[in-house]
Amino acid sequence: MKVLVTGHLGYVGTVMVPMLQKAGHEVTGCDTDLYQRCTYAPGGSISVVPEYRMDVRDITAEHLAGFDAIIHLAALSNDPLGELNPELTYAINHQASVRLATLAKAAGVPRFLLASSCSNYGFAGDAVIDETGALNPVTAYGQSKVWAERDIAALADEHFCPTYLRPATAYGLSPRLRFDVVLNNLTAWAVTKGLIYLKSDGSPWRPIVHIEDISRAFIAVLEAPTEAVWNEAFNVGHSAHNYRIRDIAEIVASLVPGCRIELAPDAAPDKRSYRVSFDKIARALPAFKPQWTARRGAMQLYETFRSSGLRLEEFEGPTYQRIGHIKKLIADGLIDRDLRWTDQRAVVQPAAE
Repeated sequence: MKVLVTGHLGYVGTVMVPMLQKAGHEVTGCDTDLYQRCTYAPGGSISVVPEYRMDVRDITAEHLAGFDAIIHLAALSNDPLGELNPELTYAINHQASVRLATLAKAAGVPRFLLASSCSNYGFAGDAVIDETGALNPVTAYGQSKVWAERDIAALADEHFCPTYLRPATAYGLSPRLRFDVVLNNLTAWAVTKGLIYLKSDGSPWRPIVHIEDISRAFIAVLEAPTEAVWNEAFNVGHSAHNYRIRDIAEIVASLVPGCRIELAPDAAPDKRSYRVSFDKIARALPAFKPQWTARRGAMQLYETFRSSGLRLEEFEGPTYQRIGHIKKLIADGLIDRDLRWTDQRAVVQPAAE
């Protein structure tokens, strides 16, 4: 298939693109590249593909003509960043996503895969929740994804097949690595300080999934029969991989010699807590077979961080923390508060081929 991937230069996108290529798909990207200064060399190289170097809010139907599918990853991509300016989060994650889907339908693109989130479930307590469960987002990020799913679903018809993938909390190596996701963050603390520093009390439930397995899920949806995925939502992960945050900490501690676990002085329960069932995707998409476990993922991170000499100031600084990086770009005058480059000469804009 000829596939457009928005957000192809982000944490997930830089891993997904080469996997799509390996699966035989022709990939074009679309990304404003806010994180061009955040490349983590030990995470691998970034695949070069034809691209629109532009904000997804500015894309037109003409840009979309001729594609067989759109994988829409571009977003303000976690809860803290979403709270920086909730109205902007809604504008990008909700309104721009619905606009993109509407343009895709008008351009004759038959498939639209939305990167949604298990954050949609918000506070769900100890009960295991599946795709039929109540959506109870507690952040602007989660709310924006709920609204995007709702409004894109209204576009579905016999010629337009949207699908909503709700990944668990991501982890794993990437050329555009993030340290503001739980397993990556805890492993980095363990390697650099011999300490796992819990900023919550460790009690919340959180499902986690490797970014390679997220990519496998998108490929499985892309290649599935239309009737299997038409206007469907899928949780992305494995039902055995629901953990309390303290359980994740203990996995990391068991792998890093001499590591101890410590609660932050102001540690409190995190209101985001959910246990998720992933039985639907296993049943409906047998081609999707997750390969990673938390322990294996922590070992991948540990070995890479140790061999690369990772330092505390690297992962706690603005380079690999999305909200910290955005704030620095704004403070330095490189982007405005609408998250657009202030000098477009800073952004190369090659056309897709």
